[in-house]
Amino acid sequence: MELRTYIVEDNATIRENLVGTLEELADVRAVGFADTEHQGTDWLIQHPDEWDLAIVDLFLKEGSGLGVISACQQRQAHQRLIVLTNYATPDVRLRCADLGVDAVFDKSNEIDALIDFCTL
Repeated sequence: MELRTYIVEDNATIRENLVGTLEELADVRAVGFADTEHQGTDWLIQHPDEWDLAIVDLFLKEGSGLGVISACQQRQAHQRLIVLTNYATPDVRLRCADLGVDAVFDKSNEIDALIDFCTL
């Protein structure tokens, strides 16, 4: 099943590489992206039936990925919310779990695990 994926990531290079990798190695189709908390939150809330997976970075150009995550608390049962960050510390992982995030991946060394998650 193709995962319609929305990406909240402010680094264009990381975003482009991520989309290319996931579309090639997993059944993922990017449906859009945002680089700020406001843009990401607005799109995800206004398009509740148009995404299956949201990949969110915590540190954004404006705002925080935590705000995006909080806005997705009432998502549909099939929708998955994951964090992809350079700061995947135990405290960050715990905070994300408390907010209902399905998984947290470290950008520097857990891309394979992210791909595996997308192929389950």
